[in-house]
Amino acid sequence: MKKGLLLCLGVVLTVMTLSSKAMASDVQQAQDLANRLSPRLAAHVTFVQVPAQDADYFILEDEGGKVKISGNNANSMATGLGHYLKDYCNTTVSWFADIPVELPDVLPAVDKKVTIKARVPQRFFLNYCTYGYTMVFWQWHDWERFIDWMALNGVNLPLAITGQESIWYKVWKKLGMKDEEIRSYFTGPAYLPWHRMANIDAWCGPLPKHWLETQEVLQKQIVARERDLNMRPVLPAFAGHVPLRFTELYPKCDVKPLEVWDEFEKPYNTYFLDSEDPLYTRIQKLFIQEQTKAFGTDHIYGIDPFNEMSPPNWDPEYLGRVSKHIYQSLAAADPKAEWLQMAWFLYYQRKDWNHDRTRAMMQGVPEGKMTMLDYFCENLEVWRMHNGFYGQPFIWCYLGNFGGSSAMQGNVLEAGAKFEKAYQEAGKDLIGIGSTLEGLDVQQFPYEYILDKAWNYGVNDSTYVAQVAVRHAGEASMPARVAWWSLAKDVFVHYAYTRGPQFNFVPRMHENAKWSRDKIFYQHDRMVQAWLNLLQQPAVKRDAMTLDIISAGREALGLAFSKAKERFDQAYDNRDLNGLKTNGQLLLDIIADADALTAHHPYCTVNKWIDMARDYGNTPELKDYYEMNARRLITTWGGDLDDYANRSWAGLIGEYYYTRWKMYIDDVTAAVQQGREFNQEEFDKRLFEYELSWADMHSPITLPHVTDVLTFSRHLADKYADLLP
Repeated sequence: MKKGLLLCLGVVLTVMTLSSKAMASDVQQAQDLANRLSPRLAAHVTFVQVPAQDADYFILEDEGGKVKISGNNANSMATGLGHYLKDYCNTTVSWFADIPVELPDVLPAVDKKVTIKARVPQRFFLNYCTYGYTMVFWQWHDWERFIDWMALNGVNLPLAITGQESIWYKVWKKLGMKDEEIRSYFTGPAYLPWHRMANIDAWCGPLPKHWLETQEVLQKQIVARERDLNMRPVLPAFAGHVPLRFTELYPKCDVKPLEVWDEFEKPYNTYFLDSEDPLYTRIQKLFIQEQTKAFGTDHIYGIDPFNEMSPPNWDPEYLGRVSKHIYQSLAAADPKAEWLQMAWFLYYQRKDWNHDRTRAMMQGVPEGKMTMLDYFCENLEVWRMHNGFYGQPFIWCYLGNFGGSSAMQGNVLEAGAKFEKAYQEAGKDLIGIGSTLEGLDVQQFPYEYILDKAWNYGVNDSTYVAQVAVRHAGEASMPARVAWWSLAKDVFVHYAYTRGPQFNFVPRMHENAKWSRDKIFYQHDRMVQAWLNLLQQPAVKRDAMTLDIISAGREALGLAFSKAKERFDQAYDNRDLNGLKTNGQLLLDIIADADALTAHHPYCTVNKWIDMARDYGNTPELKDYYEMNARRLITTWGGDLDDYANRSWAGLIGEYYYTRWKMYIDDVTAAVQQGREFNQEEFDKRLFEYELSWADMHSPITLPHVTDVLTFSRHLADKYADLLP
């Protein structure tokens, strides 16, 4: 009896010790995060872990002249710190590492105790595409800040797909492929998201060994830190995408070609191994084993077998078998496995994925073992189309950005209202909220707003937007407040689509290029007035306000450019040579001024992007190779995606876009001078030659001289007043 009592007591003490260590670790992780942001901040706050409840929660209160932040784990404590920074310190923490955290001179007290609970257990962030459009050349210091930003905003389910090619390399080698075959199967680094989604193979490859080795090291750092902050990294698993070489190595295996994606043809097409083939389970097991050995596991895996691709067979019975066998292969490798899948394919190919096909795909997996990311809910809530995914839980997601476009877009407040309605109507099927943005060269406001919906802050939209204005201005500012309410209410009104100012796109006579859109959905005069209100501030005190002025200013210059372009094309119709020369010069002046405006912030320059690419390489050859990937992605892309990832960045505007438009203006003017028609087709051929040559350049890009952003913007507002609505 005494032995049993002592044994039980020992077990209890051991559990208590382990629990105490875990709690101490969580507190230390929260304290370390605060210190990374600012040692002065870290000295002003204390963290305490409190018992778990039915939902994550945090508490803010004053204690002994410091701010005490209590939470049930490190993630909740970090979210509490984020709340203190945003709503007490009026501070916006950038997700970019090189932008310092700007704090008030006196860190404020918390006037009364507040307790905030999570409304949903899962808070998801990221998109496969973000790993190409923004993160491709990030190093640890970039990731460290970004992970901290996610924790400050309550994210606990991040997509974590860095370094997987090093795992695949080991798997494919074990299955008989040679080094060069494997690395040539992979795309170049910037295009890996679309290789991972089985859209393209080989484009801009082969992938260097340097990339494989450094990315594996980086992923170990990423997942370790994310777990330290109580996140569950979503790792990849095998979705059926195999090299064409398998048809030779395993001639009896059931490999079928997938359709051509966005006009990429051989040798860039992809291939799918049928999930019923015995080789499928073998590959899955090898991959999960190798990945777990390198990165550990939290038993949740992203698997997306037919993203923007048609399956080999549309029969519902076949689709049900595919998902059943994919899950069985995953569970055989990891009995605790959960499958996380993008619902983007149900949006993108909604005409093909009818109820029967979708139901079969969903119900091939045990209920609760597949979670769907409803990817683009601000536009179309797929869960409503498909009966809440036929019993599988889902996470409501705001996309907000395609291609990394730097345009101000996204129906933010409407999306918030849509989520509130879904939260009331979806019941137990809705288990989380998240964002699936494609690039980070955007305002943070939409994404922080959406992620805050995960917590019971109880703040209405007008108050929330007013707080954003104070954070960005660094003080109570009526011009900033008026401007931001107009931006939120009148400018962020339409769901995302790929666009930018017209000068970002290939010149066309009397029409827009493919990826620009015929209509800008906000009221032009409201946009310009918001910009002018921002310019009424006496000074710019915060980095976030610099970005506001640049973002709104390049929108305004884009509107002025479109008006000048109409005049230029009309002059061509009238064969008005003087009008062509006058308006042609005006177009070039606007481009040059947009270049100078965006040069006011390093993250609004192409040099930052290129420097990151070159810094990633450790030899001249690798530096050039990585730069080529970086340049191509934001310009020619590949397939029919020219300009899809356009950016309003200094250097890119002043060199690449300026040259394209000067070629257009010169060609149109020459046509009128010579009494002939402008030939768009011939011009496009010459232009594409220039685009390809620029994408392969390695020459430095000179940026404009930078002056005070407020003074310069006021000058632009006066200069182009007659072109602005």
